[in-house]
Amino acid sequence: MTTTPWWASEDMWRKAAIWITAVMFVVLIFLSFHSMSEIVAGTKRVPAYSVINKRIYYRFDEDRNMQVPVIGDDAPLFGKTLSEEDAAALVSYGKKVIQGRNCMNCHTLLGNGAYYAPDLTKAWLDPAWGAEAVRESLMLAFLKDPETNARTFGTGRKMANLELTDEEASAVVAYLKWMSSIDTNGFPYNFKALPQGE
Repeated sequence: MTTTPWWASEDMWRKAAIWITAVMFVVLIFLSFHSMSEIVAGTKRVPAYSVINKRIYYRFDEDRNMQVPVIGDDAPLFGKTLSEEDAAALVSYGKKVIQGRNCMNCHTLLGNGAYYAPDLTKAWLDPAWGAEAVRESLMLAFLKDPETNARTFGTGRKMANLELTDEEASAVVAYLKWMSSIDTNGFPYNFKALPQGE
């Protein structure tokens, strides 16, 4: 009668699978809580909502070999400095407008969504808006009337008119400005930001 070596026995592999699954489950729980603590607004990589009161630009980081967001001096959105609570409410409203109008059906945000239209992760810094001084007004005009203010760059694709109100358009711009301040580890790759004052 042949005996099976311990490392080939069915019982040993069953026990090993149970233990490995249990250990990996604990690791997954730990990593989930750790990830959640790192991606909350107000952390090192995800600034507080009041960052919309600051100038945001990108600088190449030699050590990381990528563009990283830099929070500069005061540059309040629409010329009005908001408290943390008011900024959080405005950014949250902008996120809800984007979700409610299903913008991710065409656009991507932080790598999620569709690839028909431009990625909006760093839309606030997109050179298509021209100069920093007119960016807010151009973004508002585009969001409120995309047919008239289209920037197709030869693609022929145009954004549908979502019939946003002034408040909704302003909230979307606030959300896009806040999102551009998030350190995304260089995503989207090869993004060229709008030249801004440092």
